[in-house]
Order: sequence, then structure tokens, then C-alpha cells
Amino acid sequence: VTQRAKWEPIYEVTQIKGDGEAHPFLSPNDEFADYETWDIGNLDVSEAKTDAMLSGEYAREALKRGLELEAKLGTNPYKFGMIGSTDSHTSLATAQENNFWGKHSGAEPSPTRMTHPFMANENGAIMGWQMVASGLAAVWAKENTREALFDAMERKEVYATTGSRMAVRFFGGWDFSDEDLNNREPAFAGYEKGVPMGGDLPANPAGKKAPSFMAFALRDPIGGNLDRIQIVKGWYDGEKQHEKVYDVAWSGERKPGADGKVPAVGNTVDAKTASWTNTIGASELGGVWTDPDFDPQQRAFYYARVLEIPTPRWSTYDAFRFGVPIPDEAPVSTQDRAYTAPIWYTPK
Repeated sequence: VTQRAKWEPIYEVTQIKGDGEAHPFLSPNDEFADYETWDIGNLDVSEAKTDAMLSGEYAREALKRGLELEAKLGTNPYKFGMIGSTDSHTSLATAQENNFWGKHSGAEPSPTRMTHPFMANENGAIMGWQMVASGLAAVWAKENTREALFDAMERKEVYATTGSRMAVRFFGGWDFSDEDLNNREPAFAGYEKGVPMGGDLPANPAGKKAPSFMAFALRDPIGGNLDRIQIVKGWYDGEKQHEKVYDVAWSGERKPGADGKVPAVGNTVDAKTASWTNTIGASELGGVWTDPDFDPQQRAFYYARVLEIPTPRWSTYDAFRFGVPIPDEAPVSTQDRAYTAPIWYTPK
């Protein structure tokens, strides 16, 4: 347990063979959990995946399980930051939807790559359109040197994106305010009054009833606008693991419904031309959020998830460029996203 905590500080949460943040079976109340999910079988398609297997294959479940193991064993083996990588064998950094070159030379852009099996045997096939244009690893380092980058990864000040180059910051503390967020240099207040992504909440000052979190994001300069920022909370009450997703900042004049969820941002994707417009969404978003359900006796983690507006999926670009149909099962659009490393709370 302690060896895993030491030698595995970061986890690849998204890549070409699917996204591993969450699964709709495990997170039924999270409408964004089913993103590029590969749960149709093992990599060789030799046997079907079971529900029991799913709980051991997604990052959010591991983060929750880590809280329970820490309560029982004294060490959290799943206290990791999250990054993305491509898992491609092309030596190309092509994780964006409109510049996706596949896993290897046999999956480079062509009129047939969407309908050609990616992996297959007598039990079934994973088709080419199911490849995912993902992901990227983002690191907040003090300088662009090998030493500084590895220091940042060791302290887990990292985040994953599914291919977008959006900039995301996430801080946790006990006294953040809207003034900290709106001074145009919020990171200074973030480090001064709290901890960044990957850290542990400092000791609770007297009189503070719940922690506050400051999250902000800037869109990819040539990508889609931002839909929303969410904070995902997981906690352990001594008997069971729990999770909840909170919308903390969003674009436009939308209002949360009776269930507390913000409606969908809309979709401007034109499949015929593989294009979209940034007439919805926002170029930047930010929010300060205080946990309304905080219990100081319960172990918890918090991470930010940032969603873009819908943009064309790589398969839609292929269909337009080669004049071929989009496979019936393939999504026409996608919502690229980012996942920050969590911030943890441990009762004293």
C-alpha cells in the first residue's frame, strides 16, 4: 500500500482506448459520466466485461476506494493526480479531434479507418471509429525544466485533458472569496490561502465550517468555448463510499433545475461541414464554491471537471474530408473536457 502511494503519484485517466474517469453504471446520477466509454470487453475481446469488473477500472471509484482503505489501513494507495496521454505509436502529438492520426500507421486517416476493426477475434470486434482522440498531460511547474516538471508531477499538481489545450487552475482552502477570483491573478491568492490541485487541505482555522474551492479555466485558443466547471466530491462515511457532482460555474443565463443541475449548453455542430460556432459557451469561467454537505468527520476528495461546448468528433471530420458516411453508432459531436488532480480532506 505504501509502495503504491510512493511510486504511483499520477494516473493516466484518458487515452486512445477510452476514457477512465467515470462510468454511467457506477455514477448513474452523473449525466457526463458516459464519455468515450470502452466497456464492451477486454482488450482482446475474448470475454465480456462484467459489472463487477467495472468498479476496478475507473479513476473515481479508485479515489473513493482509497478513502476507505486509508480509514482501515492508515495509508491511501490511490491518492493520485490525473493526466492524459495518447497511447499512440506514431510519435505525433495529435490528440485534437481535427488532427487525429490514430494509434499506429495502420490507423492513419483514410476513407476506411472508421469501419475497419481496431481489434477483433471470433468473439467480436472493436471498430476503428471507437478510437478516441485523447489525451494530454498538463503540468503546473515553476519552470520549464526536467527537474521542475518531475517535481510538479511528484506533488500531483497536474491535470488531464481529452485533447483540448484549455488552461485550468484549482485550489482548496478555508477562506476563498469572489475577490480572490476576480483580481485577474487568482493563482497568487490560491497559493497564499490554500493548496493547489494534488494537495491536502490545510488544518481548519477556528470558526470555519466548510472548505472553499476556487476553480477557473480558459478555453483552448483555437478550440471550443467552455460549457461549465464542475466539482466532483467523493467521501467515506465510515461505512459506505459516496460521490456527488456539483455545477459551480457555467456559461450563459442558464438556471439550475429542481434537481440542482444546469441544463445542456446546446449544440452548434454541423455534421455536413464538420464545423461549429462559438456562439454559445464562454471563453473563460471561474467560481468559488463552498461544500454545502461538508462533514468534518468524513474523509473526502474534490476535483474539478471542465467541459467544453460540443464540437465535431474526429470521425465527423473524417466523414467530411473523405466523403464517407458517419457510422450509425459513432457520436457526431463530443464535449472535450479536463480533469484536475484532487484535493483531499482528512479529519484530524
